Order: sequence, then structure tokens, then C-alpha cells
Amino acid sequence: MMTDKETSRGIVLVTGPARSGKSEWAENLAMKKGKPVVYVATAKIDPSDAEWQLRIEKHRQRRPSTWQTLAVPIELTAIFSNSTSANCMLIDSLGTWVANLLNLDEENWEKKERELLNTLQVSEVDVIFVAEETGWGVVPAYESGRKFRDRLGKLSRQIGAIADTVYLVTAGHVLNLSVLGQPLASI
Repeated sequence: MMTDKETSRGIVLVTGPARSGKSEWAENLAMKKGKPVVYVATAKIDPSDAEWQLRIEKHRQRRPSTWQTLAVPIELTAIFSNSTSANCMLIDSLGTWVANLLNLDEENWEKKERELLNTLQVSEVDVIFVAEETGWGVVPAYESGRKFRDRLGKLSRQIGAIADTVYLVTAGHVLNLSVLGQPLASI
């Protein structure tokens, strides 16, 4: 059961492993806001990848037809300037956005990261992030895998630090980490 804090305006982070139910939980939270939802899809469309197209289509079929969908694979921060507090934004997913920017060097990545975090802290729009948990296994053998895992882990932690509510969804079960957990000092 959700509390008033969980349904009030603010930042929500929904995190967990693949196929755990993260997106469905985030969609449920967005519907309960009672506001128009802007679904921000960070995936790049690749018509040659049939399996990826099928995943995207399953997500589309689950969403109400009244939701506006924006494809924003790179310029995530820019969408906040056109949003109002009357909307709820659901960003699915943070991991895909990070993957889309893996080609950036550390300086430019940190600039993008700071830009997003600074924008979130002053934005008046409800925002629900879906983020993948990737660091629960072995350290990736390839540099790009380590870079992805480290960037996503750090960004998720930073958003979690400013979020009003953080959920962990795993094996189809939801845990409210804001109630059950204790935040670490910010990084």
C-alpha cells in the first residue's frame, strides 16, 4: 500500500534486475498520480533488431493510449524545460540512456550527469525513473562493460540520494527502500 509521501510530487527511482517488473511498477505509480503521463523512452529504435523491436512493442501495448510518448535517447535534460508540474514523467530507462552515452569521455559524461542532477533538483515536475541494477555479478571483462556498470551505478545512487522514494523490484516483488532502508552518505 502506498503512503501520501509515495504519491506526492517528487522524484521516484524504481530499480532492480532485468525482467523483475520495474517498468510495470513504475507505470502503476504513474497511473496513480492522476496526472497526464509523459512516457520518455530512452531506447534507440533499431529496425534490424527484431527482438529489440518486440520488447519495445510490449512496453507500448501496456501503456494507456492517453499517455504521450517521447523518444529521447540522448538529450534527457532538455525535456524538463518543456514540462509542467501538471504532468508526471516516466523515464524508462536510465540504463539505456547511460548506454547511449558510453562514447563520451569522462569529462563530458560528468558534465551530462551534473546537468541532469542539477535539473532534477530544481524541476517541479513529477518524475519516475526506471533504472537497471547491473553490478550484482562479476566485474565485466571488457572496459565498456565496466564503464557502463560504474556510470549507471553511480548515477542511480545520486538520483536515489535526491529521490523522495526509492523502490527495489525483484522477482516480481516490490520493496520500498525509503521505508526499509537507510541512505548512505551522498557521494
